[in-house]
Amino acid sequence: MPKPLLLLLLITLLQLSLSASLTNPGDIAALKSFKSSITPSTILPSSCISTWDFSFDPCSSPKTTHFICGLTCSPDSTRVISITLDSVGYSGTLTPLISQLTHLLTLDLGQNSFHGPIPNSLSSLSLLQTLSLRYNSFFGPLPSSITTLTNLIDLDLSGNFLTGPLPTTLSSLTKLTRLDLSFNRFSGELPKLPPNLLELAIKANSLSGSISKVSFSDLTRLETVELSSNSFTGVLPNWFFQLPSLQQVNLANNSLTGVDIAKPDRKYNNLIAVDLGYNKIQGYVPVNFSDYPALASLSLRYNRLRGPIPLKYSKKGTLRRLFLDGNYLSGTPPVGFFYRGGDAVAGSFGDNCLRGCPRSSPLCLPSQKPMAVCKQAYAGKLSTSFD
Repeated sequence: MPKPLLLLLLITLLQLSLSASLTNPGDIAALKSFKSSITPSTILPSSCISTWDFSFDPCSSPKTTHFICGLTCSPDSTRVISITLDSVGYSGTLTPLISQLTHLLTLDLGQNSFHGPIPNSLSSLSLLQTLSLRYNSFFGPLPSSITTLTNLIDLDLSGNFLTGPLPTTLSSLTKLTRLDLSFNRFSGELPKLPPNLLELAIKANSLSGSISKVSFSDLTRLETVELSSNSFTGVLPNWFFQLPSLQQVNLANNSLTGVDIAKPDRKYNNLIAVDLGYNKIQGYVPVNFSDYPALASLSLRYNRLRGPIPLKYSKKGTLRRLFLDGNYLSGTPPVGFFYRGGDAVAGSFGDNCLRGCPRSSPLCLPSQKPMAVCKQAYAGKLSTSFD
């Protein structure tokens, strides 16, 4: 064989040898198991997984025809550090051998059709920072072993069929800043939450009990709370609104019976939006909401509130949305709501027991309750402002 051809052959063999030795063998075995656990008919020709051809090294470069998407390797091309799948409807189970990808930082299988239980072996992924299994069909309890993943920053398991109580060790995820468990079937009370949360979303589940101070203790960075469509009961306590970074609250569609809210301390001035609609809140409209300087949106619709609309609400310049419809509010709404020009408030005062609400104003829609209903609600005791 001529020397130039022999040299070219040796170089080619050397390159193939180096290429074959790049990715950690344990990682390759895990990736093979991961792909084999996906139903072949759901791997479309245009999908990322269709390019996973194990006759080539997963971490070799350049990726022109094989492993072109869906995974990322470490700078030295030896370990898989990210699996982020395209949302094309992959169906299958999550292989327990995923635990061998011990350098994994991101696992995102969102918006596919994976099913079965979440494997306990995920606890071996000690470096994991982002875990997203959102909008699949995983079922069963949330493994408590997930709470050993102390490097997690973002945990999103929303839109599955997960059941049972939340792990009592959830607070051990001390680096977690975003938690979304919405649209599942979790039940029981809210446990103590991770201390560095910025965003909390567990809407549309079956959580119950009261909003406990133990659950929210030390959450000085919490900005967003989304717990709507559960079964929380009792009075929403004043300390809740004193969480120092709180901006947005949605506890609509629960069974809360009251709101205890005092005037805010000067340092608690971040509250922007509050939705407590569709609960069972009784008493007068909480006037102290108007003392939060940045409040722009407030919904107390479809509760059991009585009495007048606070005059201070009509004088609050930051307020842009106000929904008080579906209660038993009485008297005449403050005229300030109807003469604000470009600062007009959007919302509704309809379906109450108000009198003198201008029919020309969208705020007064829908129409007020019949007088007979209002008299029954007030046991026949109508104030002069109510007539």
